[in-house]
Amino acid sequence: MSPLPSSTTSVQIQQFYDKGLAHASYAVRCGRQVVIIDPARDPQPYYDFADEHEAKIIGVIETHPHADFVSSHLEIAQETGATIYVSKLVKASYPHQPFDEGDRISLGAVELHALNTPGHSPDSISIVLMDELGQTRAVFTGDTLFVGDVGRPDLREGDNVGGHSREGLAAQLYQSTRQKLMTLPATTRVYPAHGPGSLCGKTTSPDLDSTIGKELKTNYALQPMSEEDFVKVLLEDQPFVPKYFGHDVLLNKQGAQPFEDSIRAVPRLYSENELEPGVLVIDTRSAAQFRAGHLPGAINLMDGGKFETWLGSIVGPNEPFYLLADSQIGLDTVIRKTAKIGYEGNVRGALLTPQQLPVTSPETNIEHVRERPEDFTIVDIRNRTEAKQPIFENALLIPLPELRERAIEVPTDKPVLVHCAGGYRSAAGASILQSALPGAEVFDLGEAISTFQPQVVH
Repeated sequence: MSPLPSSTTSVQIQQFYDKGLAHASYAVRCGRQVVIIDPARDPQPYYDFADEHEAKIIGVIETHPHADFVSSHLEIAQETGATIYVSKLVKASYPHQPFDEGDRISLGAVELHALNTPGHSPDSISIVLMDELGQTRAVFTGDTLFVGDVGRPDLREGDNVGGHSREGLAAQLYQSTRQKLMTLPATTRVYPAHGPGSLCGKTTSPDLDSTIGKELKTNYALQPMSEEDFVKVLLEDQPFVPKYFGHDVLLNKQGAQPFEDSIRAVPRLYSENELEPGVLVIDTRSAAQFRAGHLPGAINLMDGGKFETWLGSIVGPNEPFYLLADSQIGLDTVIRKTAKIGYEGNVRGALLTPQQLPVTSPETNIEHVRERPEDFTIVDIRNRTEAKQPIFENALLIPLPELRERAIEVPTDKPVLVHCAGGYRSAAGASILQSALPGAEVFDLGEAISTFQPQVVH
């Protein structure tokens, strides 16, 4: 991003975007001082940015304890001596400076001001950038306000993460948007912590920044409506909650171990004989490679754009597993992705795919499916909102995050056919059912799903 125009002082805002987790973090630089906002698990890009500008990281701000990724705030503070700023409501157990409404950080000639904006979480803050003339230039909204959406309010209901009701948080979000963010000048740049595809919202725009004025015109959640209507609209059709979300909230409240140290601690194995029986195997190769041969009971979770999200949706935060890939580079990649959601400690071992792979999966006869879909028990593993437009009549809907627990519900009197929306998830789903339903024939429709037309719903 280019420097933010200011009256006399040049402030640089650099966005770092992780497409896999749809996560945006920021470095704000004025002169030779830098503050990092909502950093990702790997701190190296922020160190490189500071070095490139011969600047020092003086602060790290967390807008809230994140659910969908592990932050490197503690590691950055330990490495650089920077102060961590976070709301006192977080009750963080790492060393920090409380940062709530009325508090400010001087950064060269400009200031960063805290706004308490609860709603996505009870402890969310937004950070307003004020120039040296006291003009509002930008706001870093965390998960409170996105481009085209607001943060979901249903992630803190579990007792382990505070037991806050979604209705109560949604009502707080109504007040935070109306009383705080929507009162900022229309020209204020909006820099959120998430973009399209994030499970922290539901209709996020492809744009990665905006202005308050644009959001007032185009964001459905900022349109005139009563608090009651806002709560109702916001709670409709929220996406599923991955298994790892609560785990990451707690981990972020404590502060995570250094990234590279955690990766080095993952055991590297050299033979399948080292695998413990009964421990889950995550095979990250392509669906075609997996079908040609795999280890018994393995789940085929391909290394792709959303690997981290699906790993944390299928596997529980306390469940051990092995990681398999077909190259050392591939193995390193998936270990790093696993660490981004704080699961590296669950990895019993990582190894290259063995030569001997005793189990194969059957090839799907696409024409048979097209002509006689009634010959199969069809399992639709898309999310509920996607499945409102069915592709096959009488398909059994079991979203992928629930499939391991609900596999017993799938009848096996006919061959089983698994489909999703594009082919990535069905590879995982078919492998889950192949393991859970011994003796059943399980087929993966894969990418061929794109050649089938959705059913007309009357």
